[in-house]
Amino acid sequence: MTLTRRNLIGGAAALAAGTALSGCGLAGLAGPPPDLFVLSPKSTFPPDLPSVGWQLVVEEPTAARGLDTDRIVISPTDLEVKYYSGAAWADRAPKMVQGLLIQSFENSKKIVSVGRQQLGLKSDFVLKSELREFQAEIRPEGPRVRVRLNCKLVRPLEGIILASQTFEAIKDAPTDKLADIIPQFDDALGTVLKRAVTWTIQEGARAKPLKL
Repeated sequence: MTLTRRNLIGGAAALAAGTALSGCGLAGLAGPPPDLFVLSPKSTFPPDLPSVGWQLVVEEPTAARGLDTDRIVISPTDLEVKYYSGAAWADRAPKMVQGLLIQSFENSKKIVSVGRQQLGLKSDFVLKSELREFQAEIRPEGPRVRVRLNCKLVRPLEGIILASQTFEAIKDAPTDKLADIIPQFDDALGTVLKRAVTWTIQEGARAKPLKL
């Protein structure tokens, strides 16, 4: 078979394009995958927490763009956001917090039904929230982890906010290394989860669901 100049040029171009695409694919896979971290739900609550017979939908918290990520945030100053390299949460922070909230409600064994809106749950109440702080902070007095969650308990049939509260926890860490920071994230978020679950059940018990 005789190859013309056009065949040769076309073949070379195709080969170059294929090589470039392969290079892009390899570049995306270069280096080791990040270490993934998870946090734990709460399982202990006040013994006098009331049992309730209503259903709750827990929406995914909203969050600023810098927090709405699976990357682990480190804040060197009040005006700066960075991320730990080679490490990430197993899911986006707001989605992870939503899952841990639901598990914590379930662990309380004080509520009939709790879940995400996607499940089609017809709820008596909706818990809306905003994840306002979820970072390690490096300060002159030492490293620490800060978690802050604003919660609003809504009665969806009326479209009104029944109660609103902000929960915050700050936990000091011995160093800014991940081995010291991750346990403080777990401790700080655990404190916030316990307070948020307790508050939601107590406020819902006071309000009581509407009778249709």
